[in-house]
Amino acid sequence: MIDILNQLDISLFLKLNSLHNSFFDVVMYYLSQSIIIVGVFLWLLYYFIPQYRYKTFLILLFVSICILLTDQISVHLFKDVFQRLRPCHNPQIEGLVHLVNGKCGGQFGFVSSHAANTFGIAVFSALLLKRKKLSIALILIASLISYSRIYLGVHFPGDVFCGALLGAFIGWLVYRLFLLVLQRL
Repeated sequence: MIDILNQLDISLFLKLNSLHNSFFDVVMYYLSQSIIIVGVFLWLLYYFIPQYRYKTFLILLFVSICILLTDQISVHLFKDVFQRLRPCHNPQIEGLVHLVNGKCGGQFGFVSSHAANTFGIAVFSALLLKRKKLSIALILIASLISYSRIYLGVHFPGDVFCGALLGAFIGWLVYRLFLLVLQRL
């Protein structure tokens, strides 16, 4: 069963990764940069500050906790444990991976830390702000950033999907913790 899922993941990766051109090489490369995630969060402050005022500092603390958890869990409980090679390190598909700017990342890719981090922030923020259009925009941005990892040749779709699920769960968990702390203030 695992072999079948792995082969489906590789096939889907090769299909998605082959859909490239020089324009999107640049777009996806920049979408995958950490500064984009920081920019999105700065944009969110525009909504947090009027709604939460002085409690925005508490939100910043919980966003930091969310990123710390998604990042560390994705690496230490997943990448280091499962040790699934990234597509760009996988000898089975060597020569078939479109790699942008020669950047591959570490040896292992399951789960995607980018997907976990962006979905963690997106879910936490969407739950805090309770605005339908903004929530949809956050999930779309997180999805696009996550997809960029497949496009760039550094993650399989399964890495991204599982990273997104992990991040969404942690984002929800951190939100619940935030509510508990907020009740005590």
